[in-house]
Amino acid sequence: MTGQEKEKRSFRIPSSRFLIPLGSVVLTFAVLILIFVLIGRNPFTAIYSFFQGSGLGLKPSYVKSSNMLTDFLSYLGIMAPMLLGSLAVVVGLRGGLFNIGVSGQMLLSGFLGTILVGYSTLPPVLAMPLIFLIGLASGAVLGGLIGWLKYRFNVHEVVSSIMFNYIVSFLTGYFIKTKYVDPIIRSSKQVLPNARLNVTLVTQAGLKLVIPIGFFIALAMAFLIRFYLDRTAGGFEIRMVGFNREGAAYAGLPIRSVMVKSMVISGALAGLAGVVYYMGYYSTIVPKDLPALGFDAIAVALLGNLGPVSCIFSSALITIFQKGAVYMSSTTGVVREIASLVTGVLLLFSSLGVSVRERTHHYD
Repeated sequence: MTGQEKEKRSFRIPSSRFLIPLGSVVLTFAVLILIFVLIGRNPFTAIYSFFQGSGLGLKPSYVKSSNMLTDFLSYLGIMAPMLLGSLAVVVGLRGGLFNIGVSGQMLLSGFLGTILVGYSTLPPVLAMPLIFLIGLASGAVLGGLIGWLKYRFNVHEVVSSIMFNYIVSFLTGYFIKTKYVDPIIRSSKQVLPNARLNVTLVTQAGLKLVIPIGFFIALAMAFLIRFYLDRTAGGFEIRMVGFNREGAAYAGLPIRSVMVKSMVISGALAGLAGVVYYMGYYSTIVPKDLPALGFDAIAVALLGNLGPVSCIFSSALITIFQKGAVYMSSTTGVVREIASLVTGVLLLFSSLGVSVRERTHHYD
């Protein structure tokens, strides 16, 4: 390799790794500012209200038993499934497969965890590990089934993922409405406190601090997935198949089994996201309602440049808009659905950098 080629390569890698995600964020904020200006709102006040609603900015006042810290812990609670869902998308894409069924896998694991453990009287020390195992197993089975359909019948994973989303949505909705419905709120009965994936502390000042266990699980999984993809033979096989399927086949890799494996891991991560979402941040399930977070995870993964550790930062950013939307709406009068618009714009700009990332072939 000549000196000129080395210099060119050294420039292209950091441009893909840092400048493209940064450019996506800057362009998204520019569009957001323009939108607020066009509708007659102060863009900087409106944007700051997103941070206030996420516990990253001080509000003028708080209700009893809450403050900036309680808001921040709630923010971490919803960031956890966002990060896990993005890791599911990352593993699939790094293996050359697009797991668009994260929402369905989340719903299935959340439903099974709820009915199998959520209504039981098991002590938390037994209930919590069992819930995580159910999430891993149910998500892995559904993800593996999608991978097997690709392996056995060449059914495109996007098509089968979308179909399973509908199947899971209607099946769980039927059982919730007929067996587990709460007649007052018309959702599933609430998970019992002993099965919630949180630790609740009440301070002497009367503050109720809900510490999300799922957040620490999600952080650990981000580093574990990075280690697996970068440092193990199985992770190398997934990356090789995703990078060049024909070349991997020529090298003798079992392409189909690697594809199934990547979907099993992807589904397991989505399953973890589901139990953390439905049995940590929330305690009920709305019938036939797929979690939008499973689709937002796609934007998180792309913004994170398909890097497991980078997804920590991208999920933190996107969660600010999703979590702070309610407070922003109450302070500015702008509908909170603008948070979904922001996520969509960010997804658009992030996807434009895919071609550049593929040219550099560099991940975190």
